[in-house]
Amino acid sequence: MTTKNHTMKNLFLLLFVCFGLTVLATKPRPSDLKATPEAVKLYQKMLKLQQKGMMFGHQDALAYGTSWYAEEGRSDVKDVCGDHPAIFGWELGHLELGDKYSLDSVFFDNIKKGIRYAHELGGINTISWHFRNVLTGGTAWDVTSKKTVASMLPGGEKHQEYFQYLDKLATFLLSLKTKKGTLIPVFFRPFHEHTGSWFWWGKNLCTVDEYKTLWRFTLNYLRNEKNLHHLLYAYSTDRFSTVEEYLERYPGDDLIDLVGFDLYDRGPEYASTLGNCAMMLTKIGAEKGKIVAVTEAGGPISKNTEWWTKTLLETLHPYNLSYALVWRNPFNQPPRVAFGPYKGCPSENDFVKFYNDPKTLFLKDIK
Repeated sequence: MTTKNHTMKNLFLLLFVCFGLTVLATKPRPSDLKATPEAVKLYQKMLKLQQKGMMFGHQDALAYGTSWYAEEGRSDVKDVCGDHPAIFGWELGHLELGDKYSLDSVFFDNIKKGIRYAHELGGINTISWHFRNVLTGGTAWDVTSKKTVASMLPGGEKHQEYFQYLDKLATFLLSLKTKKGTLIPVFFRPFHEHTGSWFWWGKNLCTVDEYKTLWRFTLNYLRNEKNLHHLLYAYSTDRFSTVEEYLERYPGDDLIDLVGFDLYDRGPEYASTLGNCAMMLTKIGAEKGKIVAVTEAGGPISKNTEWWTKTLLETLHPYNLSYALVWRNPFNQPPRVAFGPYKGCPSENDFVKFYNDPKTLFLKDIK
């Protein structure tokens, strides 16, 4: 080989390596630098799907429905449209107490099985945690004290007790494995709707710094002390009016993978508020390179027979959102309080139209 050819070959190899490193560097990565390969893959998949359409999610979809409880493979959504949701929501409230079942009366063993089942189907799992007020002993809705968050932080009187809560949480999350023993990646969405003040972590119950510190302490403990790296973290507010309001208590890009908000239909201004929040959040998500979602929603589907298409879909259609998740269908309450579709629901036919729209993605669309 001549010197000239050798030089050209080396130059080609150098350019090839540099190009490869550039491609690797530009691939989106979760906030956790030690994220498992499965968590990285899920994160990248979610960002890609966000450009394709909006996934539909349902809380406790596999756990129960309006007329059934713990029937393997069943969901009210599938009863209506023949397909499961793409996003499966789960709740861990009461896990911190060492109870066998959640505050929504779902056995934690069944939640574990449901998460594995959804994962095996190709679905995506997201977890909320309405855990009890560690200071007062009340529920997550106990807002009688403005000192709860401060008491949980280093130096606080309930700091050690909060460790015990987190240890129980970590034990459960580390048990989420496939049959082959691989940790199942899940989204974890704590301290949500904090722009309101109905939870003890709400805006009027703690300072901005206390809230951010709670996030940072919690995630650092789970990552660094408990070695949890299969979690993706979701930050979700309630309604907000400005970008500044949304980001006021944002704990940092190094902690968060998904930015979202919760918003329920409680009046005529719902569609405009939902649209404005979605517009602002998609801009935030694009700037930060984060997944964007409506992390909780729900409307009067027993009264408004076109809520799915005329309110939810039409409002969110212009925006690149990863998913919209509606809340649960309680099995022990009248069907009219359900937030998801069910057989016999007045808006059942409208939900089928919602399902068939190219914008919406269900389980079959994301496998």
